[in-house]
This record gives sequence, C-alpha cells and structure tokens, in this order.
Amino acid sequence: KINLFPQDYKGQKLAEQIFQGIILVSAIIGFIYGYITEQFGWTVYIVMAGFALSCLLTLPPWPMYRRNPLKWLPVQESGTEEKKPADRKPKRHAKS
Repeated sequence: KINLFPQDYKGQKLAEQIFQGIILVSAIIGFIYGYITEQFGWTVYIVMAGFALSCLLTLPPWPMYRRNPLKWLPVQESGTEEKKPADRKPKRHAKS
C-alpha cells in the first residue's frame, strides 16, 4: 500500500517545531559566537549548518512523523455511476 501523505497532522506540527527550534538555537549560538570572535561569517556558517541539520531532520518522511495516520472514509460504490445520456434533462438556455 502506497502512502501518498508521508506525514500526518501531528507529525507536521512536530516537524515544524523541530525546524523552528533548530533554526532559533543555531541563530542564537551563531550570533553569540560571531559577536565574541567579531566575525560575521561565523554567524552565517552556524545558521547555515543549523538550517542543513533541520532540513535533514524534518524533510524526509521519518517514522516519528507518521505515528497518527489519517482515517479515510471507505469508497462508496453506489452513487458514483455516471448517468446515461437519456436520463439527463436537457439544459435550458436563458433568453437574451
């Protein structure tokens, strides 16, 4: 069975929280380290490393994001039949 939705809603929320947390922590660490060393480049490198780490942890469909699968309604066979052309009522065009 192919899962077209790799994450459920709770998994999406968890991934978003992890992503934002890593970005925030790396930005704070990068700012402090860059301020101490007086090198703005280190701030950028640390934030970029945090971004790469957060992408690695949140973009693939890891099993921790699929713990609460969605419950889909079963397929209903009745009512999905296409009407025959004779059963259709002709459309009336509005007079202009």
